[in-house]
Amino acid sequence: MNKNDKKNKVEIVHDAFEIGIILKGIDGIIEIVGGIVVLFTTPTIFKNLVIFLTKNELIQDPRDIFANYLLRLSTSFTVKAEHFTSIFLLSHGVIKVFLVIAMLQKRLWAYPTAMMIFGLFGVYQIYQYSINHSVFLILLTALDVAVIILTYLEYKNLKTERA
Repeated sequence: MNKNDKKNKVEIVHDAFEIGIILKGIDGIIEIVGGIVVLFTTPTIFKNLVIFLTKNELIQDPRDIFANYLLRLSTSFTVKAEHFTSIFLLSHGVIKVFLVIAMLQKRLWAYPTAMMIFGLFGVYQIYQYSINHSVFLILLTALDVAVIILTYLEYKNLKTERA
């Protein structure tokens, strides 16, 4: 492999890494906003919102899987679940955004930390999948695995570059 081929692979990994962590950052921001919204939403407001959002879909297709899932979720939403969900989303979001910013600033400590944290998030998401079988969790976990691999490659390239 010549020098240009190696440089091109490093650039491709870097670009893919940046796209991946930007997606994680966006996911973190969405989680922060979601956590704030959940914090100020009562279970009744949440249920009424879900009914409003799914009403037309359920009229067209009463067996719609996604709409029925949201409706079942809204009926089991308690104040205790609200607090847990809010804390969960806020903490996940803040951690993700913090790590993404640190990696965009090329802070070496952030790479292994992010790999560990994203790995733990992935394990928790697989656990949650075993309970509720949400395809979204599988997609999110796949993104986490891809970002972990890209983070490792970027970290390795960055350490080589600095040596």
